[in-house]
Amino acid sequence: MNDHLYFLKSRLSEDMFERLSQIGNEKLYEFLADMIKLCNPTSVFISTGSTADLEYVRKRVIEVGEEIPLKTQGHTAHFDSPADQARARDDTFILSDPMPFINTKNREEGLREIKELLRNSMEGREMLVGFYSLGPKRSPFEILALQITDSYYVMHNENIMYRQAYDEFVRLANRANFLKFVHSIAKYDIKKRRIFIDLEDETVYSVNTTYGGNSMGLKKLALRLTIRRAMNEGWLSEHMFVIGVNGPNGRVTYFTGAYPSMSGKTSTAMLERLVGDDLAFLKIINGEVRAVNPEIGVFGIIEGINSVDDPIIYKVLSSPGEIIFSNVLIKPDGTVYWNGKDEPEPEKGYNYTGEWWKGKRDEKGNLIPPSHPNARFTAPLTLFPNLDKNYDDPSGVVVRGIIFGGRDSDTSVPVLESFNWPHGVVTIAASLESERTAAVIGQVGVREFNPMANLDFLSVPLNVYISKYLEFGKRLQNPPKIFGVNYFLKDERGNYLNSKEDKRVWLKWMERRVYNEVEAVKTPVGYIPTYEILKELFKQVLNKEYSKDDYVKQFSIRVDKYLEKIERIRKIYKEIKGTPDEFFIVLDEQEKRLRDSKERHGSVISPLVYYG
Repeated sequence: MNDHLYFLKSRLSEDMFERLSQIGNEKLYEFLADMIKLCNPTSVFISTGSTADLEYVRKRVIEVGEEIPLKTQGHTAHFDSPADQARARDDTFILSDPMPFINTKNREEGLREIKELLRNSMEGREMLVGFYSLGPKRSPFEILALQITDSYYVMHNENIMYRQAYDEFVRLANRANFLKFVHSIAKYDIKKRRIFIDLEDETVYSVNTTYGGNSMGLKKLALRLTIRRAMNEGWLSEHMFVIGVNGPNGRVTYFTGAYPSMSGKTSTAMLERLVGDDLAFLKIINGEVRAVNPEIGVFGIIEGINSVDDPIIYKVLSSPGEIIFSNVLIKPDGTVYWNGKDEPEPEKGYNYTGEWWKGKRDEKGNLIPPSHPNARFTAPLTLFPNLDKNYDDPSGVVVRGIIFGGRDSDTSVPVLESFNWPHGVVTIAASLESERTAAVIGQVGVREFNPMANLDFLSVPLNVYISKYLEFGKRLQNPPKIFGVNYFLKDERGNYLNSKEDKRVWLKWMERRVYNEVEAVKTPVGYIPTYEILKELFKQVLNKEYSKDDYVKQFSIRVDKYLEKIERIRKIYKEIKGTPDEFFIVLDEQEKRLRDSKERHGSVISPLVYYG
């Protein structure tokens, strides 16, 4: 028995030590011993993922008051501090050399700071140790992960969201190559909230926070680590949904999709066959792109969910099942209310600010809504009736199309197919912008640059990320088609040109285009649908008449707006050293096509001009 095991034997109960000793991984023993010495918990719970262990966490989370049981069976509610209600961008750092667009900190300095904050942070509390897999177990996608926390709420979330993998750690023993996550509530001093990501050691440290996006290691914190692994190994770890779209004659076609916040990602993910709503691993296997959802649960924004626009999610949230509601309002009858729920706003209740009543104001005099705008729910995928049967397939699903969407009021057409992989990567994915909404601090309508909807989570320089994306497609004979969508185009009076339901039609058109079953119109910016096929699809999918006038308004090429966008994008990438030459070549070609078209047809060009 080595020194680390001796130490662990002295700090763990006989039962817990027996569980740990089954694993036989020296790296794990060393890391866990170091963390116990640093955090100094009163006891240590080693979870095997068994039914009894999952039940222990569900029981303890209520006993210690981290969650409150609700009236509906299986439902609980959790509250974070009013100052800890979202991802803490300003407190999150990658421990590495400086990179554009990324918060970085010197590694040695960061490790010193975080270890000081973690010192004795678990005194008087139990340390929980969980073993998980991102991606289906025993598959080419499996990435093992170790989570250490002193929060039963964090472990409860992760038990819902991720595959239990104690058995894989045991099977692989010293061969297990795992990510490591350490979280402590500590003194819950928000001024000392820190989330540090150590790329070199593939470890994330999080302290003085409980909000899920800051404390659940395997969520967006793991994304930084898996992006780096993916870049080094030649695959893609993306902020994307994975869905199956029903085609003709029982055909199912799988797409992934990346959209910045408030751009229609969740509503699109829920339209047909759900595989995953948020994250995707994409790998080339036997010459085709396959994808899995690294998660088996949903940690979703709940604001605005109602029975008309979101019938599937609403039904899940209204039915019995293991669901955690975070930062919503608990009504006096033990049920929950969130902003936008289709029932009258309650007069009183209990929320993240304590006792709440209609008209309650904060210290600045602002009205406090019943539920926080970033309130969340955590639910297992198995509660969703539209869950695709292949959601946990170890070989993944074959990806035929990748969709990128943003909130854009005056430039992009509602749906567009790129000419080829490099054209899609450069002019759609890497050029993605999205306008701010009232839900984001700052001026409404300002465009935010967000390539692949992944800028917040990058852990490699942007030029490297773009280069690897371009290379990924070149390794394929038939790469997935790349599409751009925009559900938010407006006319000159500020009215939306599409209804919320129209995305169903765009999805069906993309599914047909994957197999080149319908014709498309070639424009300077890519292929758009013909009027004839849209007229047919609107009738078939929505039972609506679709006018040629609507088609012209929606699919006219706004040349000057596209040229302005090219200038913005070129300026950004010119300042990023190492951006591949191919990027600017593709961008220049698009600009030339637009300028030539403008010379012949003017600044706003009807799609009918490009017919024939």
